[in-house]
Amino acid sequence: MTAPLALIIEDDKKLAFIFAQALRMAEFEIEIVQDGNLALARLAATTPELVVLDLHLPGISGRDILYQIRSNPRLTNTKVIVATADAAMADMLANEADLALLKPIGPGQLRDFAARLRPLDTVID
Repeated sequence: MTAPLALIIEDDKKLAFIFAQALRMAEFEIEIVQDGNLALARLAATTPELVVLDLHLPGISGRDILYQIRSNPRLTNTKVIVATADAAMADMLANEADLALLKPIGPGQLRDFAARLRPLDTVID
């Protein structure tokens, strides 16, 4: 069975790398996008099971990307973890995202939450 796709939308290369390592441990296939415009292009071409979304991105904001994900019927089952250092923004988007995490986020924390969001039919033995 193929591993589910996780799209990491994060402009900080170090954080994107840490997120990728954590999600690989949760058995996701990983793709990293570091710009809001490129993220929308990838979301138009693929249907990830999980998106880890930074809110402050070059191009288009993470908040706008979250709105695009939630308004697209093709992405209805895509889980979104918002990753931000802005506590007020995390609170404001908590109902739109499946999970809002405040940076700094530990790799183990992200791995565990991502594993819980995996679809049951994609668990790899």
